[in-house]
Amino acid sequence: MKKGQFYEGIVEVVDFPNKGVLHVDGRKVIVKDALEGQNIRFQISKVRKDRCEGRLVEVLERSKRESEQPRCKNFGSCGGCLFQTLSYKEQLGLKERQIKALLDTVCVDYEFLGIKGSPKPWGYRNKMEFSFGDEYKDGPLALGLHKKGSFYDIVTTDDCGLVDSDFNQVLSLVLSHFSELGIPYYKKLAHTGILRHLLVRRSEKNRELLIALVTTGEDSADGVESGWYGKWKLDKLVCKLRELPLNGSIAGILHMINDGLADVVKSDRIEVLYGRDYLIEELLGLQFKITPFSFFQTNSSGAEVLYDMVRKFVGETKDKVIFDLYSGTGTIAQLLAPVAAHVVGVEIVEEAVEAARVNAEHNGLGNCEFIVGDVLKVIDEIEDKPDFIVLDPPREGVHPKALKKIMEFGVERMVYISCKPTSLVRDLEMLKENGYCVEQAVGVDMFPWTGNVETICKLIKK
Repeated sequence: MKKGQFYEGIVEVVDFPNKGVLHVDGRKVIVKDALEGQNIRFQISKVRKDRCEGRLVEVLERSKRESEQPRCKNFGSCGGCLFQTLSYKEQLGLKERQIKALLDTVCVDYEFLGIKGSPKPWGYRNKMEFSFGDEYKDGPLALGLHKKGSFYDIVTTDDCGLVDSDFNQVLSLVLSHFSELGIPYYKKLAHTGILRHLLVRRSEKNRELLIALVTTGEDSADGVESGWYGKWKLDKLVCKLRELPLNGSIAGILHMINDGLADVVKSDRIEVLYGRDYLIEELLGLQFKITPFSFFQTNSSGAEVLYDMVRKFVGETKDKVIFDLYSGTGTIAQLLAPVAAHVVGVEIVEEAVEAARVNAEHNGLGNCEFIVGDVLKVIDEIEDKPDFIVLDPPREGVHPKALKKIMEFGVERMVYISCKPTSLVRDLEMLKENGYCVEQAVGVDMFPWTGNVETICKLIKK
């Protein structure tokens, strides 16, 4: 096989998250975004000693597993979803097989509890970060998600099935407003332009929306920075948003200034154009204040399934000290606090820690302590010694040096929550070498129709 050559073949299996595996002429080939059973045409993009990698060119014949028609008009070009042609039951089976195949490489004699589905397969996301751009060079203004495989091109996702229809109404109105005014989007290479992102968050219980427009600070002399006047006509935008026939209501509309070079949703300063700058969400009887950049599970109903399983894996915690490492807004810490002596949460994002403290006070939990800092550095400074540890790290898992310090506490049991099974398996290797083994594991599908999935492992020390 040589780079650039075209081949055909039938996909044998899909490795996490979207790696279709097949064999052609005795060589293993990996083709992303292909499904098990599909007959595909692909072009070789990389040739390695142990495998080749290919680019999907065309699906010549659908898999027998594909029984559904795509719900969204942009499926295939939008980079958000992978599995809209599969039934939800089929998709759950695929993710279950992927998780178990990975865990089986490092775990023996453990109980695998399968996968639990999302209570809401569609319209489940409570947060979306939309980008301004164009679908092709010098094309009309677009607002939505990145085109599959592209860092620059944006697809207008005004019928996205992952969110409540209120998101799509807001997106369409904001895009129409700025298209009519001719306001340019921010170009990442040239560092010119105005419009960067549209952040929308939603409370599942209260059905309230928090809407944030993220722009550069250019043209402040024309009144843009003040938000209400100038050629952006943000006052009219606010009025039009408030008049939308939404399923829920609008809690707040914000204008965020971001003059950083990185293509991330962040804010140098925030102006409240209407209402307030937070939402209130309720999970398992507790209330949580969610600010624009608070970490909170993007599937509220799925989060209740996830955290209910975490509580079962944690088990008896009476009179025990629990460390909740990578605690975010302190959701897990507060769910465990009523049946624990003391809970210590550690999180590097200061805003999330502040929200956790406010939430704990609001929920009447006086035995929660939240510390700002990197887990690697902070755990050396904590005076308490844990009886139990909960790990819920970011996608790339726990830093090896931090994991080493965590294991030195020598707790008998831990629960590890992972949103990326490949990172989990890497960390489980290190845990296994130091005497920890997985007793039980379960998957929770927090992200239907995408390649992502959560995995919870209950670990015991031999």
